[in-house]
Amino acid sequence: MAEPTISVEREGTIATVTIDREAKLNAMTKDLWRMLGERIDELSADDGLRCIVLRGAGEKAFSPGNDIGEFATDRSNVDQARVYGALMHRTLDALNACRHPLVAMIHGICVGGGLEIAAMCDLRICGTSSRFGVPIKNLGLVMAHAELEGLVRLAGSAVALEILLEGRIFDAQEAFTKGLVTRVVPDTDVTAHTYETARRIADGAPLVARWHKQFVRRAMDPAPLTAAERDEGFACFGTEDFRTGYRAFLDKVKPEFKGR
Repeated sequence: MAEPTISVEREGTIATVTIDREAKLNAMTKDLWRMLGERIDELSADDGLRCIVLRGAGEKAFSPGNDIGEFATDRSNVDQARVYGALMHRTLDALNACRHPLVAMIHGICVGGGLEIAAMCDLRICGTSSRFGVPIKNLGLVMAHAELEGLVRLAGSAVALEILLEGRIFDAQEAFTKGLVTRVVPDTDVTAHTYETARRIADGAPLVARWHKQFVRRAMDPAPLTAAERDEGFACFGTEDFRTGYRAFLDKVKPEFKGR
C-alpha cells in the first residue's frame, strides 16, 4: 500500500493538490496536515500559478476528517492535543492566506476536518451524492476557534451552531442551502466542472484575483479602511494587465495576462 501523501500536479497555470490516502477515504493524519500546509505555502509563493484545485484521491471522499486511530497515540491528552492542534491550525492558516484562488473539488464525504479544509477554499464544487457535517460531538470533542473560522464565515453563526450541536450528516443540496458549497453538479461532472471553473479563473488577470481575495476578506473586517487600503483599490490601473485587458476588450480578442 502506498504511503499517504499530499501530491501536487501542475498543468500550465493550474496546480492540483491531492490528499492521497484513498484506502482510508483520505482521512487526515498528523503528517498529512503538516504536508498539506507545506505544499500550500510553496504554491502560494509561486507567481506562475493562477489557481489551485484541492481534492481527495478517488471519488468516494474529499476527506472524512482526522484519522480516529491517531487519538490513542497523538491526541490522547490535553498536551498532545495542543501540539496536534497547532499543526492543524498552521495548515488552515496557510489555506486561508494562500494568494492564489483555491477551488475544492468535492467527491463524496466531506465532514469534520475535511469540511474545515474545504471551508478555507474560495470555491467548493461537489456532486449530488456528497455528504457534509461535523459529528464530533459524538467523540466528546469541540471544533476549536481556528477550525471554526471557515464554517462560520460561510454559514453564519446560527447555522454553524446548528451543524455543531446536532452533528447531523446532511446532503449536498442542504449544504448548498446553508452556503457551504458554491455549486452542486451531477457526480459524473464534478471533475470536469471543477477544472472548467479553474480555467476560467486562470484566464483572468492574476493580480486582480489576488487583490479580490484580499479585498473581500478585508471587507468582512469592521475596522475602518486606512488611506493606504483605499488607495490600493486603484493600483490595478497602473498594471500592464490593465492595459492588456482594455485593449483586448476594444479589439474583441482574448486577453493574455502576464501578472504584472
